[in-house]
Amino acid sequence: MDETPLAHWPGFKERLHQARAGISPPSPLRVLVHVSAGPESAGEERFVEFSFQPIPGGGTTLLGIAIHGSDATEHVRREQELCASNERSEAILDVLGDGFVAFDEEFRVIKLNPAALRYDGRQADEIIGKTHWEAWPTSAGSVLEVAYRKCLAEQVQLSFERRYLGFGKDSWLELRLCPVPGGIVSFYRDITERKASEDALRASEERFRALVEAVPHQVWEAGSDGSVEWSNGRLPEYLGITLDDLASSAWERIVHPDDYPVVVQAWRQALQDGTVFESEIRLRRACDKTYRWFLSKAVPVRDPAGSVIRWIGTNTDIHDQKMAAEELAHLNARLEKRVEQSTRDRDRLWHLSTDLMLVADFKGMIVAANPAWSRMLEWKNGDLIRASVLDFVHPEDQSDAQLAVKRLSRDLTTCSIQSRLRHRDGSYRWIAWTAVSDERFVHAVGRDITAEEEAAQALKQAEEALRQSQKMEAVGQLTGGIAHDFNNLLTGVIGSLDLIQARIAQGRAGDIGRYVDAAMSSANRAAALTHRLLAFSRRQPLDPKPVDANALVASMDELFRRTTRETIRVELQASQDLWLTLCDPNQLESALLNLVINARDAMPDGGDIVIETANVELDHAYAATQQDVKPGRYVALSVSDTGSGMSDNVLARVFEPFFTTKPIGQGTGLGLSMVYGFVKQSGGHVRIHSETGRGTIVKIFLPRYLGDARPQGLSATKALTTRAKAHETVLVVEDERVVRNLVVEMLLEQGYRVLQAEDGPTGLGILQSGQPIDLLLTDVGLPGLNGRQLADAFRDQRPDLKVLFMTGYVESNLLSAGFLGPGMEVIAKPFTLEALAVRIEAVLQGS
Repeated sequence: MDETPLAHWPGFKERLHQARAGISPPSPLRVLVHVSAGPESAGEERFVEFSFQPIPGGGTTLLGIAIHGSDATEHVRREQELCASNERSEAILDVLGDGFVAFDEEFRVIKLNPAALRYDGRQADEIIGKTHWEAWPTSAGSVLEVAYRKCLAEQVQLSFERRYLGFGKDSWLELRLCPVPGGIVSFYRDITERKASEDALRASEERFRALVEAVPHQVWEAGSDGSVEWSNGRLPEYLGITLDDLASSAWERIVHPDDYPVVVQAWRQALQDGTVFESEIRLRRACDKTYRWFLSKAVPVRDPAGSVIRWIGTNTDIHDQKMAAEELAHLNARLEKRVEQSTRDRDRLWHLSTDLMLVADFKGMIVAANPAWSRMLEWKNGDLIRASVLDFVHPEDQSDAQLAVKRLSRDLTTCSIQSRLRHRDGSYRWIAWTAVSDERFVHAVGRDITAEEEAAQALKQAEEALRQSQKMEAVGQLTGGIAHDFNNLLTGVIGSLDLIQARIAQGRAGDIGRYVDAAMSSANRAAALTHRLLAFSRRQPLDPKPVDANALVASMDELFRRTTRETIRVELQASQDLWLTLCDPNQLESALLNLVINARDAMPDGGDIVIETANVELDHAYAATQQDVKPGRYVALSVSDTGSGMSDNVLARVFEPFFTTKPIGQGTGLGLSMVYGFVKQSGGHVRIHSETGRGTIVKIFLPRYLGDARPQGLSATKALTTRAKAHETVLVVEDERVVRNLVVEMLLEQGYRVLQAEDGPTGLGILQSGQPIDLLLTDVGLPGLNGRQLADAFRDQRPDLKVLFMTGYVESNLLSAGFLGPGMEVIAKPFTLEALAVRIEAVLQGS
C-alpha cells in the first residue's frame, strides 16, 4: 500500500475542511495509490475513491468525519479506454478522405472533418453551430433537405449523387446519410473523375456503335453457345427478321443446309480450343430467298478464369469473289482442253475478271462486253451489244464520259475517269475506268470502287464533324475571352458608380469627377471591344465613302510616329496615280493603326516599319488558290516590319479572336481579327507573310471604286449652334427605358418638341393620331413591329419624313443597297449624346 500520509494527498485537506464547515457531502476524492503484496513485490497501481461524511452530535456539535474508500480502478480504466476510443475515432475522421459532417436533431452542425472543409473552403468555426440551411442557404427547400429530414424521421440510410458548385469548382459528390443517436451524419466523396470517365465511356460507346453501323459488314455478338444476342442493322436487314427473332433463332434457320454441319464442327472446335472461329457459309437473303456466300469470323471473349463467355464476330460478303473463284475453277477446267488456242490468255482474262471490260466505237456504241457486267450489274450480253455506253452512265457523269471518248478518238491516248454505272435494279455503282484507243475502237477496263467511295464519304462526314468540333472550340474560346474582358470593364464601371454614390452620400463631391472619368474610360473601352467583335464577325455598322488611301495614310503620319519609339523608323511609300477605294475611312485608320502597333511590339530593340500603297489586279489563277476572293482590281495597303516574325503555328491562328502572343494584360487578341473582319465586310482580302527572325508583312486589298468622290455637306456641328429647333418635333421609339429617357431629356434640352413610344405599335399609333412629326428616331430591333417596318408605315403617309435608326447590332445587309432609303441614316450604339445631337441635325438638314 502507498505509504504517503493521507493529509499529503492533493485535495484531501480541502475536503476535510469542507466537511467540518458543514458542506455535506464534499465531492469524492479519487487518488492513485500503489498497492504492494509484500516487501519484495512490485505491486500495482490502483485508483481509490474516498467519500467524506460528517458525523453530527447534539446541536451543532460535530463528533467526527467518516471517510470511506472504495476501489474505482475498473471504472477509471473504462473511462480512460472510452476517452482513448473517442480520440482514435476523432483521429480517423480527421484523416478520412471522405467529407464528414455530423448534425444534431435540429440539423445543427456539431462536427466536421478537414476533408469536408476542403470541399467548402471556409473555416470550421464559420460552420459549426449553424443549421444546415444557415451554413448552406441554397440547400433550403431542395431535394437535399427532403433527404436529410427523411433520414432523421424514418431512421433510414440514404445514398445519392449530387452536383455541387462550391469554392469555385463544379464537382460531383456521392452522399451517404446515416441516422445516429441524437442526429444524423453525412459522408460524401468527390466522384467528378468517375463521372467524367463514365461520360467519356458513354461517348466512346456511341462512337463505336456509329462506326459499327457505318461499316458494310454484318457485325454481331453471340453467347458462348452461339446464340446471337446483338448485331448491327445489316444482319437483320439482310435476313429479314428482327433482332429478337434472331436471338432465339438457331443457326440452322439462317445457314444453308449443306453448310450447317461444317459450321457446327468449326464452332465446336473453336470453342474447345478457345481459338478464332472462321468459316465460309451461305446465308439466306430475305428479299429473294437466295443464298449468298459470307466469310464468318469470330473472336472469343474470356472471363478471368479463361472460359469463353461470348463471341464477337463479323460476316463479310464474299459472294462475288466466291462466284468468281468458282467460275475461275470452271473456266480453268474448260481452258485445259483449249491449250492449243492462241486466244487462251485473253479469254481467261475476259471471262473471269471481276473488272468490267468493254470495246466501243468512237460514238460510244458497245461492240463487246465481258461477263463481269452480268455478275456486277446483272446486265446480260444481249442488253449491252449495240447499245450506247452513255445509256448506262449516271446523267451527272455523261458529259465527262463524252469528253473522254472524244479525246480518245482524237489523240489516241490513255485516260482515266470515274463514273457511276446503272445496275439493272436502278441503283448505281462507282466505276474507275482506264481506257486506251486504237485506230477504230476504245478499249476500257472498269474497277468497282463503290466501297472506296462510300468510305471516302464516311471520311468526309467525319472531317465535317471534326470541323464542327473545332468551330465549337473556337466559339468556346471567343465566349471565354468576351467574358474575361467584359467582366474587367464592368468592374471599372460598377466600382466607379459605387464610389460616386458613396461620395455623394458623404458630401464629398470633389472626387466625383475622377470616378466619372474612370467609369467613362471603362465604358468606352467596352464599346471599343464590342466594335472589334462586330468587326471580327463582319456585323459592324460601316459608313463606306470614297477614300484616297494615299491622303489617309499621309494624314496619319504624325500619329504613327507618336505611337512608335525613337528606335523605330517609319517610312511611307505612296504609289503614284493610286485608285480610289470605297470603305469606312475611320475603320481603315483603326486597322492601319492596329497593324503599326503590332509591328512596333514585334521590334522591342528597334527596326523599320514601311507603310506602302499600290494598285494591284488579282487574276483568276490567284483567286482560285484563296478562299472567298474574287478576281479584279484592288487598292493594296501593306505594313511591313523587320521584327521577330511568327512561326507557322502562330501564323495559322493570327486571325482567331482573343489569340495573342503578348503577355497577359498587354493585348486583347482582337486587333488582327478586327482587321480581318473589317476588310472582309468591305469586300476585300487580307494576306500575311512572316518568317521567324525576318519580320512580317500584312497586306490589305480593298476593291477599287470607279465612281466620283462625293462632296462634303454642311457641318452638322456648325448647324447645331445656329438653328432654332422649337418648332421641330422628334418621335423617339426605343424599347429600352433608360436609353429612351436619356435621349428624350437630351432632345428637350436642345429645344425640340419630343414624342416618345416604347414599341413599334405604340409609335404607329402616334403616327396615326395626325400629330406633326419632323424626324423619326427609332431603334431597329423593336417588339411587335421593327424599326424598318415602322419607318415604312410612316413613309406611306409621309414620303418626305426623315428617319434615323439606332442599333446596337447591325446585320450584314443593313447598309446594303435598298435598306436605307433617301433621308434615312443609322447610328450605332453606344454613342454619346453629343454625337447623337450632331447626327440628328445632319439628318434634318439633309447633310
